[in-house]
Amino acid sequence: MSELIQAIRMESPKEIPVTIGILPSAWFRYGNELQRILDDHPQFLGGRQFDVAQIRRELSPTYRKGKHLDEWGCVWENEIDGAESIVTGHPLKCEEDIYALEIPKNRDGRLPHGFMYLRLLDLCGFEDAMVYFAEEGEAIRTLIDKVLEYNIYQVSANLPKMGEMVMFADDLGMQTGLAIGARRWRKYLAPCYRKLCGIIKAYNPSQLIYMHTDGCIHEIMPDLAECGIDMINPQFRANGLDNLVRVCRKEQIIPINLDLDRQLFPFATRSEIFDHVGECVEALYLPKGGLGLSIEFDHGIPLENIAAILDAVEKYRHYKGNLI
Repeated sequence: MSELIQAIRMESPKEIPVTIGILPSAWFRYGNELQRILDDHPQFLGGRQFDVAQIRRELSPTYRKGKHLDEWGCVWENEIDGAESIVTGHPLKCEEDIYALEIPKNRDGRLPHGFMYLRLLDLCGFEDAMVYFAEEGEAIRTLIDKVLEYNIYQVSANLPKMGEMVMFADDLGMQTGLAIGARRWRKYLAPCYRKLCGIIKAYNPSQLIYMHTDGCIHEIMPDLAECGIDMINPQFRANGLDNLVRVCRKEQIIPINLDLDRQLFPFATRSEIFDHVGECVEALYLPKGGLGLSIEFDHGIPLENIAAILDAVEKYRHYKGNLI
């Protein structure tokens, strides 16, 4: 974490920080075989030993097979233990439901993945939400105001408990762009993130804010930075390396924790994995920082590819602006 903080603050970290996430589904498929690969790479995750039985016991509700009802009345459904659910039951069936919607009472400081934009889609369903955005009427403004009000409560409850970095997660893009377009995003969603970040920065001006967001979002990355996000976690595949270089290195410097190509990992050869990591690092590296490498392993990546990915980031995290 310390090197990631240094990268965000452009304090010349000794190495490019590497962030590794392992979905429970990967542990359930591979178990001890996955642990042996991690044991061979103790520089990552601190040589930690994982207890698969404990991981299964402590699964969050949306990572369990079956259905789960959240505090908003959304029904989450899952077919695979250890992978994230999707919302299949949307409680708001018409505009009248939006106006009658009550904000949940809990004030526990929890902001789950999809806390703002995706929450709108979860409540209404994708098609209805897109209609409300297209109409730009009172319905979408009311819904946004209610979700934002809840998020303000949650952020405010969390202020005394914040560590050095606050993490947001909300997938804003599709595979090739923003579903609502950049203009509507700037009109309706940017003020929400600006408000939430402003509350945090007012409480602690030096507080760092990190945001994970999947999909093609390169056109609004400068807006996210302007809202107060200190580091963005964008996807390689959806955004394209050329766009990330242009937006985050040429037009301005935006610190990013690059989500390496999860869509490549299940099918790539070892040499293709090394080429991918090397290409990204060589294009985005800055001596002062501003770059991290983010990896997520799930049950669809072969064990030999997991090992190759760790070998590749081990090589390139030492990059100093020259071929290695």
